[in-house]
Amino acid sequence: MKTAVITGASRGIGAACAKRLASDGYQVVINYNHSEQQAQSVLDEIQKNGGDGMLFRADVTNQDAVKSMMQAAQKAYGQLDVLVNNAGIVQDDYLLMLNSESLDRCMDLNVKGYFYCAQQAALKMFRKKKGVIVNLSSVSAQMALAGQSVYSATKGAVNAMTQTLAKELASYGIRVNAIAPGFVETEMLDAVPEEKRSAYLDAIPLGRFGQAEEVADFVAMLCGKQCAYLTGQTIVFDGGLSL
Repeated sequence: MKTAVITGASRGIGAACAKRLASDGYQVVINYNHSEQQAQSVLDEIQKNGGDGMLFRADVTNQDAVKSMMQAAQKAYGQLDVLVNNAGIVQDDYLLMLNSESLDRCMDLNVKGYFYCAQQAALKMFRKKKGVIVNLSSVSAQMALAGQSVYSATKGAVNAMTQTLAKELASYGIRVNAIAPGFVETEMLDAVPEEKRSAYLDAIPLGRFGQAEEVADFVAMLCGKQCAYLTGQTIVFDGGLSL
């Protein structure tokens, strides 16, 4: 059996990825930092459906915590095959209202956390000379939305690191790709005022928001043999929003 670590997997896209990969036969490590009850619910559903997994609490901005998580995954399951870098944060602020704490938090979680997890996962994948890293990016990296300069910058960094890591790790049999979703039906979108939601919806050519399960299906495909020749790419998944 293969093993996948999914960060920020207690809810939203991360939870959907954990459930989908478990349904494909992966042993899943469900990472969370604060939402233990939600993470346990994800694991309960996976086990109810015959899957296998474990919880691991770790702040991905802490390099030692990330190292411990990857070690625990390998100890429990003997190997690491897939990393889904999903844990992230959105804190919208206009430039003149931006404060250093918000900036640091976004950079630490959305960029440094991805680097720490990719680094430790790659170290576990080297032995087999095979592995897959999928980074969750955002359409905001290429589409300007007022108030999202920091978020856009962090996701642009994710796209750039995806390309470079793909080139660095290819000789070790490790593929690295990114998915850049548009607006997806998650708790994050639920918090958006109805007026803004309607405006967003009007801008999407397909006329609807994406589903977390659809993103998870795409992640599963990137991990599979049908994408064995694909690396270094950021694939926009936004219903045509960025056209």
